[in-house]
Amino acid sequence: MSPTFSDLGVPADLVGRLERRGIVVPFPIQVASIADALAGRDLCGRAPTGSGKTLAFGVPMVARVGKARSRRPRGLVLVPTRELAAQVRRELASLAGPRGRSVLAIHGGVGFGPQIDGLRSGADIVVACPGRLADLMAKGEARLDEVDLVVLDEADRMADMGFLPEVRRLLDQVSPERQTLLFSATLDGDVDTLVRRYQRNPVRHEVAPADDAPLSRHVFWRSEGPERVAVTAGVVNAEWPALVFCRTKRGADRLAGQLARAGVSSAALHGDRTQGQRTRALAQFSSGRVQALVATDVAARGIHVDKVACVVHFDPPADEKDYVHRSGRTGRAGASGTVVSLVGRGQTAAVRRIQIRLGLPQGLGQADLASLGDERHLARLAGRPAGKTSAGAEAPPASVTTSAGGEEAPPDSVPRLRTSNTSRRRRAVDAGRPAGRAPSRSPGSAGPPGRPGRPGSPRPGPARARNAGARGKATGPRSGAGPKPGRAPAGQRRAG
Repeated sequence: MSPTFSDLGVPADLVGRLERRGIVVPFPIQVASIADALAGRDLCGRAPTGSGKTLAFGVPMVARVGKARSRRPRGLVLVPTRELAAQVRRELASLAGPRGRSVLAIHGGVGFGPQIDGLRSGADIVVACPGRLADLMAKGEARLDEVDLVVLDEADRMADMGFLPEVRRLLDQVSPERQTLLFSATLDGDVDTLVRRYQRNPVRHEVAPADDAPLSRHVFWRSEGPERVAVTAGVVNAEWPALVFCRTKRGADRLAGQLARAGVSSAALHGDRTQGQRTRALAQFSSGRVQALVATDVAARGIHVDKVACVVHFDPPADEKDYVHRSGRTGRAGASGTVVSLVGRGQTAAVRRIQIRLGLPQGLGQADLASLGDERHLARLAGRPAGKTSAGAEAPPASVTTSAGGEEAPPDSVPRLRTSNTSRRRRAVDAGRPAGRAPSRSPGSAGPPGRPGRPGSPRPGPARARNAGARGKATGPRSGAGPKPGRAPAGQRRAG
């Protein structure tokens, strides 16, 4: 029988807060980590994306952190992206608020004013991107000498993005008596350097799916030139909400416009979008108002959206780590997942290396949209053992490996993606809409991205406008009907 949060030593008021949110049974990484973290030990945890790492460090932080003085937070969480900073802040604030603890997010893309005000008023916990926090410290608006507990979240992604020199400078400003928790999908290379330099005799917890756990379905299709857009539109219509990854920012904008013209509602997300545009795009995707989020790798690790049905690698990733980080957006916490890679002639060798290194099926097939949601595939997943997640959904069991001090833990392996045997119809019912329907829109709701700096306001093509009897109807499939091509917004026609 799985332990409860109370069994792990979580204070009663926090247990009650979790129960009111429907979180009753902890995930394996939470079972492995929370008790040690509450006891004040340094630890490093490795677990697949979507495995519950935020609560694994969030519960101990809220339980242990005291009240802060002006400009001197007591708890610090370092994360790689703005989106992850905002999401972690929301999660911690939901636990910390009833305890009278304040949580402040610090990241770029927004003005300094509100962040300076929050620090001056004595924010107890700061969730920060390294660069913006360093800027505020240089202005004299923040000091870290009274921080008791530091968390490095998505440490491997911070290493990949070149943030580790700044991270080290920040950690050097924190009290040497601090407690340090590090969570990452991998614990090798530069991340291991952080462990050795900044943690004291840490206990190591590693969580991986059990050998018999169902995996996300991974398919690799040959696809060249213009047909890639049509194939992507077909995939999204069959399996959505979908995350579509492009190599460049311009490519993401162009593809979002092309999908809109193909009748697929979409939003673009990348580093050249303003923070307001990024926030709106993520909100549209999370709420189901758009079928696809077309993103560069900025979204691969910093965005946590439940029930993503499919990931499409429109441009294949650079290496196996990026493949895992991107693909980890689907198949989370018991939800089913499909990963589709579109591969051109010049990309075959690189994709083959990824397949070999991750142990994925080798070779390329022809695009087969009819196979998505194939009942034979779902039947192969049926009947496998499953355990209850914290939200009550079915999920495969996981194995936990723990080592303490200087003992060597098993070598890192790439985490596999978990799914349950849930069909598209089941996902549609879970989302509260009839199966096979695209998101319905009310007048004024957001469609595909429009001109930079303002919400998208796609215009229909002339024929569609006449049929609709009105201008300004949102581009994308109508509720209860098949997709009809519309006309891309002006900002996208430029890129297309």
